[in-house]
Amino acid sequence: MTEEKKEKKEKPSVETIRHSLSHILAAAVLEMFPEAKLGIGPAIENGFYYDFDLPRTLIPEDLTILEDKMKKIIAADYSFDRKKEPKAEAIKFLEKAGQPYKIELAGELKDDEVGFYEIKNDEGKILFVDMCAGPHVESTKFLRSSGFKLDKTAAAYWRGDEKNSMMQRIYSLAFESRDELKNYEQMMAEAAKRDHRKLGKELGLFVFSDLVGPGLPLYTPKGTILRNNIANYSRELRAKIGYQEVQTPNMNKAELFKISGHYDKYKDDMFEVHSHYTEEEYYLKPMNCPQHTQIFASAPRSYKDLPIRIADMAVLYRDEKPGELSGLTRLRAFCQDDGHCFCREDQIKEEFIAVLSVIREAMTRYGMNYDIRLSLRDESKKEKYLGSDEVWVKSQKMLRELLEDEKIDFVISEGEAAFYGPKMDLLAKDSLGREWQLSTIQLDFNMPGRFNLEYITEDGSKKTPVMIHNAIVGSPERFMGVLIEHYAGAFPVWLAPIQARILPIADRHFEYARKIRKELSDAGIRVELDDRTESVGRKIREAEMQKIPVMLVIGDKEIESGKVALRKYKEGDRGQVEIQEVVKSLK
Repeated sequence: MTEEKKEKKEKPSVETIRHSLSHILAAAVLEMFPEAKLGIGPAIENGFYYDFDLPRTLIPEDLTILEDKMKKIIAADYSFDRKKEPKAEAIKFLEKAGQPYKIELAGELKDDEVGFYEIKNDEGKILFVDMCAGPHVESTKFLRSSGFKLDKTAAAYWRGDEKNSMMQRIYSLAFESRDELKNYEQMMAEAAKRDHRKLGKELGLFVFSDLVGPGLPLYTPKGTILRNNIANYSRELRAKIGYQEVQTPNMNKAELFKISGHYDKYKDDMFEVHSHYTEEEYYLKPMNCPQHTQIFASAPRSYKDLPIRIADMAVLYRDEKPGELSGLTRLRAFCQDDGHCFCREDQIKEEFIAVLSVIREAMTRYGMNYDIRLSLRDESKKEKYLGSDEVWVKSQKMLRELLEDEKIDFVISEGEAAFYGPKMDLLAKDSLGREWQLSTIQLDFNMPGRFNLEYITEDGSKKTPVMIHNAIVGSPERFMGVLIEHYAGAFPVWLAPIQARILPIADRHFEYARKIRKELSDAGIRVELDDRTESVGRKIREAEMQKIPVMLVIGDKEIESGKVALRKYKEGDRGQVEIQEVVKSLK
């Protein structure tokens, strides 16, 4: 192999650190299992992973052994040296090393030369060689201050294809410093306490049933209140900017999705439905946009009629793989606060700003910070998208200029566009700093043309409208899962399924407690009465565990004064207050 000039890395980036650590992990695995076959080891968010074909299944204790081996390699100050080899010679080297997965990768490279990295000591003794484009740290000493921890193992098909060999994936956390690793672990420990699947069960919000099926949640009365509060707030915001709600069927003929393009691009993620009486293909809908084109097409439209703004909360269905389902954040049945605007090109900016304004209002009310992402198509994989280059150049330029004109800070992400057009995504950050892709505004010049949608212009000619797809928080069900963790189950009063619970001390206080319940209920407060014959201390503890915002304790003194003893979640006793004060505060 021909040696190249060693890379100089005064202060390596976190991606370089993670990539270098993945090679050190591979070196440790080969030391422990000389017959191991190496897959790939990319840097990912918060760390890296590496796939291996191993002679036996790893156990948790193996990770401790491998981590110790990695630390010894780092302490020894081995250098990372880059080499290049003609492709044919590189494949011969990999064949001799018995690395079939690397041979497959090398064979697919378009370059005439293949890059390798050697980890070796000062005397030139080579510890490890791996095919890689880099970059890496100059030597392992640059990793001594980094923080890493082998986290877990998982089964993974080679290159994600279930037809390929099953491999073992080792995940590792990795950061620039040990303090960052410690902070991340503390955050993850807090996240585990807030896990919406755990809290959802404890708070009695939703359940899953094997008889119903995976990814198909059942919402309890309390969970339904919470879900409806989220959905209704989105409805309220949509109404402010002129959207009208429609209702469309959950099942549609395949022809609809063939015209929209979803059949070709999305068929494997759709549930097929069969009729007993006809041979037509039907599918449960995975999104609302194709149906909304038919509402637009149902009547002649003039330029004076535009924009036409419609929203939909119908249930959607997507055939997610069982292993990818996760509580409420990845479901097979859910709805979206889905909106579609059919407008003229000169109306795009105004409509975009209107939708963005209510998205921002929603994030403020939910208490979430956010970043904006401009999602463009992957220019190297144009076949994944609908429409001509001309249309994509035009729509991407228009959306970018719109963001710039409005002085909106954004990052660009290629390959994240919808298959029919570019989009602006809002990446919300919860109370733990985790990022969630929620809101979106998508510019679509393709679908209206595929359905031959038209409106009559001022001069009497016909023109195709532009379609703006948008969502305020996305799926209320998914957002419900996010909010459970964001608030740790302690919802603000307006969202809380139960806003107040009345706690009579003894049986003789029940009559007055029922009177208070009626007053609160008549005022529109969601209230419960705990009339069990339990101690008031236990009633308070259970109300705290249910994270009820307001508790009203009633005893002899309260009946005598005509007031209630107010307690607030995590704030304790606030003294006696008039019931009107409670109503006013909760409202």
